[in-house]
Amino acid sequence: MAGVGGGNDFQWCFSQVKGAIDEDVAEADIISTVEFNYSGDLLATGDKGGRVVIFQREQECKNRPHSRGEYNVYSTFQSHEPEFDYLKSLEIEEKINKIRWLPQQNAAHFLLSTNDKTIKLWKIGERDKRAEGYNLKDEGGMPRDPFPITSLRVPVLKPMDLMVEASPRRIFANAHTYHINSISVNSDFETYLSADDLRINLWHLEITDRSFNIVDIKPANMEELTEVITAAECHPNQCNVFVYSSSKGTIRLCDMRAAALCDRHTKFFEEPEDPSSRSFFSEIISSISDVKFSHSGRYMMTRDYLSVKVWDLNMENRPVETYQVHEYLRSKLCSLYENDCIFDKFECCWNGTDSAIMTGSYNNFFRMFDRSSRKDVTLEACRESSKPRALLKPRKVCTGGKRKKDEISVDSLDFNRKILHTAWHPNDDIIAVAATNNLYIFQDKFN
Repeated sequence: MAGVGGGNDFQWCFSQVKGAIDEDVAEADIISTVEFNYSGDLLATGDKGGRVVIFQREQECKNRPHSRGEYNVYSTFQSHEPEFDYLKSLEIEEKINKIRWLPQQNAAHFLLSTNDKTIKLWKIGERDKRAEGYNLKDEGGMPRDPFPITSLRVPVLKPMDLMVEASPRRIFANAHTYHINSISVNSDFETYLSADDLRINLWHLEITDRSFNIVDIKPANMEELTEVITAAECHPNQCNVFVYSSSKGTIRLCDMRAAALCDRHTKFFEEPEDPSSRSFFSEIISSISDVKFSHSGRYMMTRDYLSVKVWDLNMENRPVETYQVHEYLRSKLCSLYENDCIFDKFECCWNGTDSAIMTGSYNNFFRMFDRSSRKDVTLEACRESSKPRALLKPRKVCTGGKRKKDEISVDSLDFNRKILHTAWHPNDDIIAVAATNNLYIFQDKFN
């Protein structure tokens, strides 16, 4: 991994930034999910306004052999609209919670997008020809009177300007009582799962009117509710295995071969708590906000409020690696509780070879950890360093005592500027980082 290291050998540089430079950011423009497709040639973002924007990587330019293909807008479409549930008198936001790509089978691309209640399967296809010369329609597409027609003609395909069309092929609705927090495509590429606070459903991509409920943790009496499901993911190469994480900091691995209803887990991953560090906030900060299998399927990574943990699927009693993301915030938990930041849900991601991991923090900082060297670095997504090929300078946070010149004091961190969503290209050292309404794309210097 050329891009990961500590101190001077850290070599990530700026590539692109998308989105307007506004002091007043419209709520609808805030990015809520980021996802590369399987080849990395397409990059999708969803926002709070229910829109999906897809960027396509341009082919490398012959005049500039050392330049990487840049990402430019390929398609933009409205995926979800605001709705109202009249039975429960609840507004359903249009915000896109998750996007998941399906592997490409033909010329078109397919992706799943979801808001709190409804999952949609979208087809994104290209058209560069149109049919002309209809018998019963004029050139504008209006119906023509058939009686004056004395001869039939065969319509012909004429070239036209390339058009990218997004069309909804399936709508999977009415299966979740609570808010959907995860969708995950299975390795059989025929089924996928969706998870809300208390249930996980298994769907077939071709069938919209029914799903199988495979996990249900809702107690008979809601007053006895002690935990909720926070994230769920299918195993990358065993289509019968999935995991889900909980607000209590535990992860359950289930095998669908064991039973139709996976209420009894196959494996239970939990790190015993250190009694000496117990506090009022212990349960809140131990809640897992994201879980991701490694590409190899051997490990999984979980993100809680202060740390990222890597677990070996063969060892349930403790993680094999723990990385502190922003330990300096432990002394600030009281104010983070008061301003609700303690409930922020940070995501995490692996690089293509599982040798490095990335996750976000506050002040538009994001963290990278190299698993073999154990080096780590803090970088910042900001307009100041957005000159082409500009190297990103590692940031340091001062936790007390005398502050050095390049360090930032904990007290001056901006908690409104946070990086919750990041994505790593599946094959190359290219990363996408969502900072409020801006999407930053960085690449390592050696590309």
